[in-house]
Amino acid sequence: MAAPDHLFNLRNNFYLGSYQAAINNSDLPNLSPDDAIERDCIVYRSYIALSSYQLVINEIDSSAATPLQAVKLLAQYLSNPHEKESTIASLKEWLADPAIGNNATLRLIAGIVFMHEEDYIEALKHTNTGGTMELHALNVQIFIKMHRSDYAEKQLRVMQQIDEDHTLTQLANAWLNLAVCGSKIQEAYLIFQDFSEKYPMTGLILNGKAVCCMHMGNFDEAETLLLEALNKDAKDPETLANLVVCSLHLGKPSSRYLSQLKLAHPEHILVKRAASAEDSFERAVQSVA
Repeated sequence: MAAPDHLFNLRNNFYLGSYQAAINNSDLPNLSPDDAIERDCIVYRSYIALSSYQLVINEIDSSAATPLQAVKLLAQYLSNPHEKESTIASLKEWLADPAIGNNATLRLIAGIVFMHEEDYIEALKHTNTGGTMELHALNVQIFIKMHRSDYAEKQLRVMQQIDEDHTLTQLANAWLNLAVCGSKIQEAYLIFQDFSEKYPMTGLILNGKAVCCMHMGNFDEAETLLLEALNKDAKDPETLANLVVCSLHLGKPSSRYLSQLKLAHPEHILVKRAASAEDSFERAVQSVA
């Protein structure tokens, strides 16, 4: 008989974007030392998702276990873009250390950092061997960003063979369906709908449903879902970015959402694309002036 999974609810909260709930419900008794480290990693990653980077940096000291040190490195990377070269150098040094380089959490954090850097080949060097459901799910995300839905589908099949009903398997399935588009959009919508019926509504679930609605041309419903997500977190980058797109399709002003996105998340891809488009427009105007 399999041992009970004491961290199941904690992981689920984290995967579905219930970060505060993960933090609030993390005081779990009778955990093994390994489970206690994993619990702490999830809690600190929840703080990172809520942009509480400094708390993570302050609380994880140099004597902490390797997985926690890796999480601290992610907080340092995200908190200070100007120092990211030194953070990446430290990460590469740890990955090259035979004693800790194969640690699953360290490889996961490496994959997240290099995906942020859009260095997908480097990310896959550390994630491609898998080993955990999170690593497989990250592989799906990386392959989708590389526009290789064929490889993403192979990773999804591996996840389905391990546990078809796992929250990350379902999420990865929805991501892939959204990437493939067409008739798969309805399937993605049903996955997010199922989550919304089973679990508390989060920004992640609302954004998932809203993106499906936009793909299906239901922009009014998408706007309703996104405004609900905005009420939960007024600075969430995906909510703001999706509201910009949705508002444009509805013929409504989108500049306020874009301004909020620029202020809160200047490195977001939509901000960069908007800036690039503005530069191109200015150059075109000057060329005919």
